[in-house]
Amino acid sequence: MRFVLWGTYCADALERRTPYREEHLAGLKRQKEEGVLITLGPTASSSHVFGIYEADDQETVETLVKGDIYWRQGIWTAVEIHPWIQAF
Repeated sequence: MRFVLWGTYCADALERRTPYREEHLAGLKRQKEEGVLITLGPTASSSHVFGIYEADDQETVETLVKGDIYWRQGIWTAVEIHPWIQAF
């Protein structure tokens, strides 16, 4: 199944993320290599994050997202994960 992640960044995300960025990117790289992460990144304004995951269930994606250093350190302030049907 595929899942869409939609979330928000804290107001000063570009500054606050700096000490955590390497760990964040390393985790995303592992997820990509394992085939669970399709894509993830910020909107142009860096106010929101968007991602697509492929996993057996939503709980797997929620565990990955909530385990990310950006979530644990408050860089991501809210996240929503929804099952997604790729129609085209």
